[in-house]
Amino acid sequence: MSDSMINASLRQLSAALAEKKISSVELTTLFLDRIAQLNPSLNAFIATDREKSLAQARAADAAPQPCGALHGIPLAHKDIFCTEGWRTSCGSKMLENFIAPYDATVVEKFKAAGMVTLGKLNMDEFAMGSSNETSYFGAVKNPWDVSRVPGGSSGGSAAAISARLAPAATGTDTGGSIRQPAALCGLTGLKPTYGVVSRYGMIAFASSLDQAGPMAKSAEDCALLLNAMAGFDPRDSTSLERPAEDYARDLNQPLAGLRIGLPGEFFGAGMDDDVRATVEVALDEYRKLGAVTVDISLPNSGLSVPAYYVIAPAEASSNLSRFDGVRYGYRAPEYGDLNDMYAKTRAQGFGAEVKRRILIGTYVLSHGYYDAYYLKAQKIRRLIAVDFSDAFKKCDVIMGPASPSVAFAFGAKSADPVQMYLSDIYTISTNLAGLPGMSIPCGFGNNNMPVGLQIIGNWFDEARMLNVAHQYQQMTDWHTQMPEGMR
Repeated sequence: MSDSMINASLRQLSAALAEKKISSVELTTLFLDRIAQLNPSLNAFIATDREKSLAQARAADAAPQPCGALHGIPLAHKDIFCTEGWRTSCGSKMLENFIAPYDATVVEKFKAAGMVTLGKLNMDEFAMGSSNETSYFGAVKNPWDVSRVPGGSSGGSAAAISARLAPAATGTDTGGSIRQPAALCGLTGLKPTYGVVSRYGMIAFASSLDQAGPMAKSAEDCALLLNAMAGFDPRDSTSLERPAEDYARDLNQPLAGLRIGLPGEFFGAGMDDDVRATVEVALDEYRKLGAVTVDISLPNSGLSVPAYYVIAPAEASSNLSRFDGVRYGYRAPEYGDLNDMYAKTRAQGFGAEVKRRILIGTYVLSHGYYDAYYLKAQKIRRLIAVDFSDAFKKCDVIMGPASPSVAFAFGAKSADPVQMYLSDIYTISTNLAGLPGMSIPCGFGNNNMPVGLQIIGNWFDEARMLNVAHQYQQMTDWHTQMPEGMR
């Protein structure tokens, strides 16, 4: 029973719970036992509370029938979401002992759907990183090869699902932080259109780019999770007021006539040969499904990394100014006066990558540099959005690699920040444009490491993207593969 349950889809788990083949308590216990057994070697979870989780599971079992599609199913939250009564650290010493007094809207919505919280997941500090090496709580290991990174910043979420420590998890994506770890760990991750999922209670990194999204084994699972996550929230000024929609409604539509745009800029130099070959095979599979490929251009996409690394640090320097040792979070134990307390608290509480981005952000926003850097980056951002808008006149979805390489070894890029930043070269442009994007597993590259295929949709076209991903997953079994050492 345990093997079938850890590999089951959310729909299968829902059916098993509804038919009383398993209880929520039994299912939650199964995953908690796997966390206890396997997490020490992976470091994916940084907070668990067996009693809290089982109390939620008992409440789910006691609820009157019938229940919703996600009722009684366990999931885990990236530690960027405030979760009432749980430590919410954002992977930082600054918030090491912060217990959230309220739930983020995303957490609230999953609670309302009857889901059970398994714990909080490790992440790059304040979501700043592409490898999960910047966490104060130590790096997360990739379940396919523990000598390699899982990607970041949602690396804990990706590793937990890949190792079957959780059937689903929340993630956040500022420049690729759902899609890149999903690609490196062989699972499905979706970044919705900016504003579709509330950011209330999600600790801010770069407010105009951050977006929460679901991570799971399959597109169908992500559709069910997005149904619960999405919706207008008056507490978030960037939340969009739109009619509710069923993101699973088009999953079974055939793909005949689908136009797939292939940007020349995504298939040029910089992509490893093993990734290129695997993506090409996936595109052939789509042609067999009746789709046609169209060559398109995104001429300004090469500017996305430099534009992002002006805009994101600028917003981060502003958002992180609240962590000053006065109200909550870490405070330096010894200091002279108030200014000394600020300086020592921030010097001791933040890690190197966070400090680097705060310094860059403060610089580009300073007098004399705002016009030269920040304003120009915002203009480039607009050009990137226009490129996508033009491209979608010729195609329905855009495809390419989610990451230029498979998972790399620990330390391979940590000495060179620019090399690390280039890990997100194919994902950043969608955040700058506010578009939805997802990564699905499409095979294996060098050293038998997973490769992710990226699907980018037009604004608010999540249902079509999920349909495109689901149809591929009906024809292939890459999304069902599980790391050998995690069985």
